[in-house]
Amino acid sequence: MSDLQFTINGKSITATKYEGAARQFTLTVDEPETLGGEDAAANPVEFILAGYAGCLNVVVNLVAKQLAIEITNLKINITGNLNPAKFLGFDKIERAGFKNIVVNIELESPADDAQLNILLKEVEERCPVNDNLSNATPISVNLKNKQPAIL
Repeated sequence: MSDLQFTINGKSITATKYEGAARQFTLTVDEPETLGGEDAAANPVEFILAGYAGCLNVVVNLVAKQLAIEITNLKINITGNLNPAKFLGFDKIERAGFKNIVVNIELESPADDAQLNILLKEVEERCPVNDNLSNATPISVNLKNKQPAIL
């Protein structure tokens, strides 16, 4: 199977608000008022957690179907803890990202513990967002300065 490419394109609306497009969808990202934003949308790290939860939802259901495990109810709750000191420029040592992420998956199923352990192991191995959060991913950041025209 060949690679798929996913893209977000957008622009800064204010110092804390970003509007992007993914396919035909518009995404707004903002910070809460406590971090200088207008609280108009989820913030970037909340989008990471939402993306993780959404990915787990897809993969749990996909793997359950492949393993013939019936799921009648599924809840996914994720919490991440981070210290904003580095992000805000107050600390050079503190990590900028999540210190930890805790995933709680609750489901209703007639499957036994052995089947659910197989399900969970497969989900952890096959979830793309879990893979991205658990392993280093090469990232290239490019900056292009479009100088204003001088008249």
